Amino acid sequence: MHMLPERVRPCPPRNPLRRLSAELILIVLAKIAFLSLIGWYVSAHYPRADTRPAAVERLLAPSSSTTPETKP
Repeated sequence: MHMLPERVRPCPPRNPLRRLSAELILIVLAKIAFLSLIGWYVSAHYPRADTRPAAVERLLAPSSSTTPETKP
């Protein structure tokens, strides 16, 4: 009697929901990275604010056009 080889079943497919969730997470992370790159590129062209103490003091100082009040 001739023995037929048993069919070798391939590995069962992975859970399709797990694959779908992995793809969606990858897409979301790629979009976040892409939008962050665009934001960095756009903001890099603007000059940075001067945050030195002297510059801040000059911005917060009263304007020189005001006259000092005299006390009676």
